[in-house]
Amino acid sequence: MKFVIVAILTAAAPLALAADNSSDTSFYRTLAQGGMAEVDLGKLAGQKSNDPKVKSFAEMMVKDHSSANQKLESLASSKHVALPRTLDASHEATKTKLEALSGNTFDKSYIESQLKAHEKTVSLLETEISSGHDADAKAFAESVLPTVKHHLDAVRELASEEGVKSASR
Repeated sequence: MKFVIVAILTAAAPLALAADNSSDTSFYRTLAQGGMAEVDLGKLAGQKSNDPKVKSFAEMMVKDHSSANQKLESLASSKHVALPRTLDASHEATKTKLEALSGNTFDKSYIESQLKAHEKTVSLLETEISSGHDADAKAFAESVLPTVKHHLDAVRELASEEGVKSASR
C-alpha cells in the first residue's frame, strides 16, 4: 500500500509542475500576442492618423512594445516556450476594423482599442505577479508593469481629450 501511495505522489509531482507551468506559458503567449498587436496597430496609427498626439502615442507604442517584445522573446526562448508569430483572431479583427477606418473615426477607434488593450495587459501582469509560478515570468511582469501603466495613463489622457469613453469607466 505504501508503494502505491509513493508511486501516485511521485507521478503527481511532475503533473503539478506542468500545471503550474501552463499558466506561466499562457502568460508568455498572451503577452506576446498583445505586444505584437501594439506594434502593428501603432505602425498603422502612425500611417493613418493625422492627429499629432495620436501619432506620438503610436510611436511610443511601437518603440516600447518592440523593446519589451524582444526581451519577452529572449526570456520565453530560455524557457523553451514557443511564442506566436502572427496575430490571433481577436487582434487581427481589431486591425482589420481599424484598417477600414480613416480620420477622426480611426483615431477614436484606435484610442478605444488601446484603452481596452492596456487595461487587459495591466490585469494580466498583475495576475502573473500575484499568482504566477515562474519567478522569471513574475520578474518580467514586474519590470514592464510601470511602463504599461504609463501607457494606460497616456491613452486615458488622450481619450479624455478626444471624448472617448473607457470601457471600464
